[in-house]
Formats: sequence, structure tokens, C-alpha cells
Amino acid sequence: MAIGRRIILGSALATPFIRTARADPIKLRVSLDTTPSHGRTASIADFLKKLEAASQGEIAPHLFDSGQLFPDRDVIKALVLGQVEMAAPGTWLVSAYVPEADLAQLPVFYGQPIEATHRAIDGVPGDMVNEQISKKLRVKIPGRWIDLGFTNWYSTRKPLLTLADLKGLKIRNSGGFAQPWRAQFYGAIPTTTSWPDVPLALSQGTFDALQSTNESCASAKLWDAGLRFGLIDHQFMGDYIPMVSEAFWTALSPALKILFTDLWAANIGAYRANLAAAQEKAEKELKAQGVKIAYVSPEELAEQRRAMLAEQDKVAREMKISPEILSRVMDAVAATN
Repeated sequence: MAIGRRIILGSALATPFIRTARADPIKLRVSLDTTPSHGRTASIADFLKKLEAASQGEIAPHLFDSGQLFPDRDVIKALVLGQVEMAAPGTWLVSAYVPEADLAQLPVFYGQPIEATHRAIDGVPGDMVNEQISKKLRVKIPGRWIDLGFTNWYSTRKPLLTLADLKGLKIRNSGGFAQPWRAQFYGAIPTTTSWPDVPLALSQGTFDALQSTNESCASAKLWDAGLRFGLIDHQFMGDYIPMVSEAFWTALSPALKILFTDLWAANIGAYRANLAAAQEKAEKELKAQGVKIAYVSPEELAEQRRAMLAEQDKVAREMKISPEILSRVMDAVAATN
């Protein structure tokens, strides 16, 4: 963060906000499809509470979790149509509108540390993606993305000890191109299912396994739906992109806009840290509930990443990631390694 930005941030949050004479507060309906205990929901809920207090009630947020209003697959359209004012859909869903939003699923990120993803999404590639999203969807992105955590493999009946065990399984994913491609890379059969429908579908055997995270599986108590095995390979770092509607953003005064973005900047580091801690805690909880967890070795991850990289140009074309952004991504990852 630049020095000038730190000064603005510090002054905006240190100076008491003076409420205007507006008759009615500005409505802020927020739609998420994760449960109240999920890290994304907890992060957004905390931000909204702080925003309402800091704005002295001039912004009136109302959080709808667990897909009460919309599943994430439909929330972007709802945001554009003015049916909600804020959402934080996953990059894999935003990619339907701006393909480069899913850049962290490129093969180069497979099994990489979190710093590799952060250098890309917080750097030039992420800035380029944010600009595309803002223009195409007519939304405001208030700041850095929320980490979900690393996606891995989880199954019901078949033990997962090695990546070879994925072959032939019907594996649920959350959408986009890269997750199904990765399942097919290991000889599995991909299928897409919205998160609110996962527990029932899993218990009914609609699919054999799923691509998800420790925290998502634990917060949904998927062991009650038959989850028994996990294979940790850190396929990619999933992220949620916070966005608010153009109509809502236009209704804010300049002071409220600064308050909103500075408050986000002041808290996103903690939200990311909380989600990382939640993933570690969730892994322990999965084990405590009898889920048997296996790990892909660093050597195997590196070998698999090399094999995937042989197809990266093809994958990037299929994902519709521009050569310019791909080049910027490779520069960012190279600076990490």
C-alpha cells in the first residue's frame, strides 16, 4: 500500500463520520449462499456491522445468507438487475462474464503456496480483472478479494489415497471451465451443482466426490451427508470478489464512498487470516468426525504441475484468458518462486 493511500485510509477511519440530513438510510441488501458459520458469511457480516456503525446508520445493511435470496450462480444477474445491492460471488462464477476472473485456476498455481495467488490477484493481473468486471457488470469492487481457501478432493465411499483414485469418479464442482478440466485431467467425470444443493445430492449419491475446501465441507457438516475421505492437493486458491451495484454506489456521498472502501481495506487482511485459520480448524474437525485425510506430497504436486503446464496454453485459451493477462500472471508467479 502506498504511503499516500495509508494516510487517506488512516484519516478516513480516524475522523468521525458526520451523518447527513438524509431522511431514509441507504438500503444495502447482501446475498450470500453460504451458511452463517461459513468464513465468507462471517467476514461479510462483520464488515456490514462495522459499516452500519461507522456510517451512523446512514447505510442500512441486511444480510441474506444460505441462499435465502439467490444462489451464487444467479446473484450476479440479480446484482445487475438491482434485486440486491451487494454480493461476493466466487471467481469461478464471475468467469462466466469476465473469464480472467478465474486466473488462479491456471495450471501454474496447482499446489503453489498462497503467496503466489496473492501476488497475482493483488497485483497487476488482479487490477486488470477488476477493471474488466467493473465495466462489464457496472459494479464497484471495493477492494481486495476474500480468500476462500485451497480447493481439494473429498469423497463418500471410495477412499482417496492418491490422485489415481480419482479416476472414474463422478465429481461435483462449482462451475467454470478449470475445475471440470482438472477432474478430467485425472480421469474423473465432472458435474456442476450449486452449493446449497450439495448436502442432499451427496447423501443421495448424485455424485461420488466433490471439489471443495475443508472449511466449506465442515461448515456444511458434510459428514452427515456421507463424506468420509479427503485428498489434499491445494488445486487452487478460491476467492470471492466483493462487488456492489452501480445504483447503490451512485447513491453514496463522496464521504460514504471513502468510508466504504477504507473500511474494507482496513479489515480484508484480518478476513483473509481468519479464513486461513478456519481452513486449518476445519481440517481438524473433519478428522474428528471420522473423515480420513490423505496428502499429496510436494514432489508429486510439482510433478503434476509440470504435466499440467504442458497444457496451460490450451487451458488458457479455453478459459478465454488473454495472452496479456497470462503473461502478467506468469511474471507474478515467477517473482514468488
